Amino acid sequence: MKKFTLNDMPAQQGKIAIVTGANNGIGYETALGLANKGAKVIMACRNPKKAENAISRIKEELPKADLIFIPLDLSSLKSVRNFADTFKKKYQKLDILVNNAGIMIPPFSKTEDGFESQMGVNYFAHFLLTGLLMNELNASAQARVVALSSVVHKMGKISFSNLNAEKRYSKVGAYSQSKLACMMFAYELDRRLKKANSSVISVVAHPGVSATSLLQYIPKIVTTILLPLTSPIMNTPKQAAMPSLMAALDTSVKGGDFFGPTGFGDMSGEPAKVASKPHSHNQDIAKKLWETSEKLLSFKFGV
Repeated sequence: MKKFTLNDMPAQQGKIAIVTGANNGIGYETALGLANKGAKVIMACRNPKKAENAISRIKEELPKADLIFIPLDLSSLKSVRNFADTFKKKYQKLDILVNNAGIMIPPFSKTEDGFESQMGVNYFAHFLLTGLLMNELNASAQARVVALSSVVHKMGKISFSNLNAEKRYSKVGAYSQSKLACMMFAYELDRRLKKANSSVISVVAHPGVSATSLLQYIPKIVTTILLPLTSPIMNTPKQAAMPSLMAALDTSVKGGDFFGPTGFGDMSGEPAKVASKPHSHNQDIAKKLWETSEKLLSFKFGV
């Protein structure tokens, strides 16, 4: 693949995109990039005020940007269903779904539905959201689902006996598990889409390392000392959004591809197609995770 630049990507007029967590950080930059190419961008955010502020900021840069806010709180499956219902009433198709929003290493808590917060927000809610929107994705000529993973998938393990911290809670362990789950879901979804002869493709991206709101739970003393030292090898939020935008827009993308930065330690640098660790391709675990997710969510995925 040649070097990715947003300017080289095809226009997206007439296309509809959803970006979860679009009000700040990587989600904001992803929404900005999609709007810059002419897509109608649904800003799927929890906080209305922050969403409206984000829309105002984007319109300062792109006055003609087509941006719509629909509330989405990923810690509530009711909110996920309400979001999907609202979208379906207004639109008949969906061209790009970027499952971007997430939380990282918070103190232990549970979602409204009893899931460990990182698995609930990062993975289970996006699994349900994608499933609820499959008809609209299939109504598009060539829709894409982009899952956001992380470099920490390398150390992740799907622990079926501790999916929701039933036995113990490790902040980092739960985060890496949730991001591996997002990746394995994306790969399994693409396999099922191919089997169903669907034109929808499922891909994965990771942003590298960037100083965004994801760092809010890292102790302040750590960020105060380490951020100045590590910033030269970290991506800015705009750079960190490039793998997501490449996954969503590049014409050479194929189902099951994985995109990330290519610099030192996979933390920063130019985006490109990269390889995930072998355990992320374990189809037996992916199938079990899919079936377990359907059971826990009381939802049958239509593909």
